[in-house]
Amino acid sequence: MTPAIVILGQGSLATARSIQQVYPGAQIHGLAGRVEGADQTYSEFGATLRQLYQQGTPIIALCAAGIVIRTLAALLLEKGEEPAVLAVAEDGSAVVPLLGGLGGVNGMAREIAAALGVAAAITTSGELRFGTCLLNPPQGYQLADLELGKRFVSDLLAGEQVRIEGAAPWLEQANLAQDQQARLSIHVGSAERVPAANELLIYPKNTWVACRPGAELASRVRQALQQDGIAVQSLACLLADDADMASGQLQEAALELGVPLRFTTLAAGPDIVIHGAAAPVDLAQLGRPRGRLAVIGLGPGAAELMVPAVKAELARCTDVLGYETYVRMAGPFRADQVQHCTDNREEMQRARHAFELAAQGRSVVVVSSGDPGVFAMAAAVLEALHESSDPAWQRVELEILPGVSASLATAAQAGAPLGHDFCVMSLSDNLKPWSIIEKRLDLACQADLALAFYNPISRSRPWQLGRALEIVAQHRNAATPVVLGRDIGRPGQTLRTLTLGQLTPDQVDMRTMVLIGSSTTCAFPRLGGGEWVYTPRWYGEKPLS
Repeated sequence: MTPAIVILGQGSLATARSIQQVYPGAQIHGLAGRVEGADQTYSEFGATLRQLYQQGTPIIALCAAGIVIRTLAALLLEKGEEPAVLAVAEDGSAVVPLLGGLGGVNGMAREIAAALGVAAAITTSGELRFGTCLLNPPQGYQLADLELGKRFVSDLLAGEQVRIEGAAPWLEQANLAQDQQARLSIHVGSAERVPAANELLIYPKNTWVACRPGAELASRVRQALQQDGIAVQSLACLLADDADMASGQLQEAALELGVPLRFTTLAAGPDIVIHGAAAPVDLAQLGRPRGRLAVIGLGPGAAELMVPAVKAELARCTDVLGYETYVRMAGPFRADQVQHCTDNREEMQRARHAFELAAQGRSVVVVSSGDPGVFAMAAAVLEALHESSDPAWQRVELEILPGVSASLATAAQAGAPLGHDFCVMSLSDNLKPWSIIEKRLDLACQADLALAFYNPISRSRPWQLGRALEIVAQHRNAATPVVLGRDIGRPGQTLRTLTLGQLTPDQVDMRTMVLIGSSTTCAFPRLGGGEWVYTPRWYGEKPLS
């Protein structure tokens, strides 16, 4: 997983950028008000670090090691389940691995130290003695038993010799005292066997199973492997036919077995066929993954208002599609992530292009600002799928991930003007007749709903807002509170509270969210200037408290 670089002050930014060269996809998280030029900002160091840790994100913190330790102390998990955590001096003079010995933290420390021209402060006894972490075999291999492994390494550190059985090329340069008659052995192989205290058992991921959907598939795969004497830990993936790509039974089996799914055209044959190789399987050479398409909402623009699921999706994707302004907001991106920027009016073309890419097995993100289901790309993507007769599009894994809508972000800044029933409307008549907008607006006003106007005005639509305000004025008095939020959540945001009688179209542009209260909406002064605006949840007579 791509690490996060967390800094507390402006003086750390240069070192953070140097580290970012080692991990191009890593984002620099800077403390709001203290750091300018970071990729993301945060307001609370402790909450941010704990959230990253709980998500399993490797952490590179440019601060004192003690701060990181105290922050994460209450969350420390069993060894083997923690992400890598490092503390790096602000000036890059020290690199200290703190957590994640089995998550490659020492390797990361050496990489960062090499980039900064210093020595990593490695303190792990096994790595110092042997030059490698025996309990953290390279990708493509799996340790059988961690607890037995700890005892095994302790015996080696006590001076015992070891013999190596099977192919372990990563140990060729290790500083191990070897003897073919040694009591201790490192065994590398796919045969199922019971781990012993005098043996470090490592399984190569060199087996794959071609299969078709069916009941209790995971159990049947386990039985087939057992019959062939193959350990389930050596299973690298399930390989299935393209036509079964959307099968829930396949997905459940892969999840239960803890392996990925790959797809290809399978010839007719048994439901389960076991294949093996001498070396670990290169998944890139075996079929392709199921394509994924996620339609995401970035929220109003501020990084801290982007939901974690959206951040994770942006980190994992191969392709990003969207209006250029929104794609830039979603970045920065790694060099291997392809950006497909289009005009804001090309929604259906963008949706079809996204399915074409995902149908090739790519992981695609379609970007919207705010929430993708509120006047944004989710509807266009679903419409494209509804209209398509291409079976490959139907097999794509499709997910809609929510975001903070502009109306809700603006309302939160003002207080709670949408605290009761409300109506959200777009005043753009590009995709629907103005007569429909007038009818809906009039009915919403008759129902005494608070109103949120998207797309209120533009150069090509200069008169619609004025007409909308005329309709509202027929049902609301001039003292009705109004909130204007421009670029909320983005640099230069402005929030203004006024009344319906004071509101004129020239106070609004396309980037302004307009919130108009109902008959019960109230406003009162807030300490420090401005006003709080809220719509109480009661209606009519105020309930007894």
